[in-house]
Amino acid sequence: MDISIRRSKPRDLNALFELEKKAFPLYQQSPRRTLSLSLKSKFQQVWVAENVSGNDYKILGCLILYLYKKAVRVFSVVVDPEFQGKGIGKKLLVKARETAVQNAADRITLEVDANNRKLVEWYIEEGFESTELLSDYYKEGEDAFRMVLKLPKEEAKPRITNMIVVDDPREWDLELVDVEVISSKDYTSNKDNIAERPLRVFNLCNSYRYQSMGYYVSLLASAREHRAIPNVTTIRDFKDLSVIQSIADDIEEVIQRTLKKVTEPKFTLDVYFGKTLDPSYKALGQSLYQMFESPIIRVHFQHNDKWEIKKITPLSLNKIEPGDLDKVKGFARSYFESRRFQRTKLKHYKYYLAVLVDPSEEHPPSDKKALKKLENAAEEFDVYTEFITKKDYNRLSEFDALFIRETTNVNNYTYQFSRKAYAEGLAVIDDPWSILRCSNKIYLHESLKLNKILTPETRVYFKGKVHVEELESLAYPMILKQPDSAFSLGVTKVKDAVEMKGTLDRLFKQSELVISQEFVPSEYDWRIGMLDNQALFACKYYMAKGHWQIYNWKGAKKDQSGDADTVAIQEVPQKVLRAATKAAKVMGDGLYGVDLKVIGDRVYVIEVNDNPNIDAGIEDAVMGQELYRKVVRSLVTRIEMARNIERFVSVDPA
Repeated sequence: MDISIRRSKPRDLNALFELEKKAFPLYQQSPRRTLSLSLKSKFQQVWVAENVSGNDYKILGCLILYLYKKAVRVFSVVVDPEFQGKGIGKKLLVKARETAVQNAADRITLEVDANNRKLVEWYIEEGFESTELLSDYYKEGEDAFRMVLKLPKEEAKPRITNMIVVDDPREWDLELVDVEVISSKDYTSNKDNIAERPLRVFNLCNSYRYQSMGYYVSLLASAREHRAIPNVTTIRDFKDLSVIQSIADDIEEVIQRTLKKVTEPKFTLDVYFGKTLDPSYKALGQSLYQMFESPIIRVHFQHNDKWEIKKITPLSLNKIEPGDLDKVKGFARSYFESRRFQRTKLKHYKYYLAVLVDPSEEHPPSDKKALKKLENAAEEFDVYTEFITKKDYNRLSEFDALFIRETTNVNNYTYQFSRKAYAEGLAVIDDPWSILRCSNKIYLHESLKLNKILTPETRVYFKGKVHVEELESLAYPMILKQPDSAFSLGVTKVKDAVEMKGTLDRLFKQSELVISQEFVPSEYDWRIGMLDNQALFACKYYMAKGHWQIYNWKGAKKDQSGDADTVAIQEVPQKVLRAATKAAKVMGDGLYGVDLKVIGDRVYVIEVNDNPNIDAGIEDAVMGQELYRKVVRSLVTRIEMARNIERFVSVDPA
């Protein structure tokens, strides 16, 4: 009998269901829905033992595994009763052991019917030890033993996480411990179930042109949820000069400074893993790699009034001068031996979260203590957190989710990060449409009005169409806002028509439209933090000392912002929560801060902000760590929804 072990597929569902009915008593059988969930889950693996003799492909056994941080749990091993005693169960246990080693687990656990002495003895022969009796495990009166197989430390080693894909591996003999070199043919054909492993794939094929082998390596890497460098988006971006020049704006100063002594009108620079053969171009090479992440690239510059990038070409191995190959391999060794790739050696995570921050931002949306609390919450959910900056634009494909924790704006890189992350399939907060909708007060005004949400009386002024007579008829004071204002910046209170006209003229230099709003004084504003259209936190933000706003940027530093009281959600007036929820739903289902005022018995929505503040000791004062858990839980749910993962809760037996 020729038995092969393969990963199960959704089409096997009926066969697996019938196999369990045939082999197990009713109380041990898995419902069809449970089996279906197992086949779809990212956190389980289902393997089948198949008889492939002749043309008769018949499933004779099945193995269901749960993958935890440090353990692999055998949820089920079943063999067709007619074929027991032929070594099929042993083959399935070997697959469980291989999976545990690949996942850097240090043990395999399972539960077995305590009354089935023959099966218990079989597991003992395979190296398992009984650790506890689980009373009434299957049903009342049907107990189970929990059994554990501890893997030797030398066996439970981390799996290879970095893979170099080339057309001919014989040309690339790096001999690095945590780097595997394979051929493009083996990668695309899924040799040894490469698709099942979490990998970082460095594509060094000879061509990336459309539908070439190199193109398919990056395309399949994306489909397999591997971190491809370069990914398909990067390959595509290389063909779009406007995209290249837009991204290159961030390194404009480095380009001009480095190339100022070049006398020819054209210049070409090869960058190998962020390094250059000529050390005088070292800083430029590093900057280019950070912006256009690809292992080896050739950058074409042209000087007109200044140096500009005219073309970027991913440089394949066969284009490197033979005399430079050893040095390039040295660059590669240094690159892979650097600490940036050591994080997964210590622990394997379900997901990777990028948190975009600006270390130089004076008033970021979250302070350092809050970011640390977020990181701790992510750890609880088996999510690795890395704080990235704008230099990491082309590393986004390495992550499963992006959480933006610096001030967002449609016209800067935060929106580009959000847009690219969304296009790459990451879960994103703030998502690009939330940034677009919330960051422009004109859009916000129109949306709230259309949805009949009460706001202070609001008008939109158009450049060149403002009449002094109209301004003189208004009731003052009045609030003027530039459309993309944030954190009270770009918001001005005017006391009369003269001041109104002067402020409008100033704001019209930046925008064709300006918004005005009735001045509604209050002791404090409500801020309701919303996530997934549910209230996350509630604060009362008091006006800055002697000022009409929460922030007074012109005041003394100690008086720049007012006090804040955090309130339990259940203590917030229901009419405030209803208004906040309705306003947030207009924007989407992201993370929002809805600002409201209560005047008499009426609730006014002032604005809806994306990227609201979450600072330690303020917004988290009531919920504490649970606030950060809710944020991480939302991100994890978004990842899994995007991948159509049917979710159910299972607990690590450790």
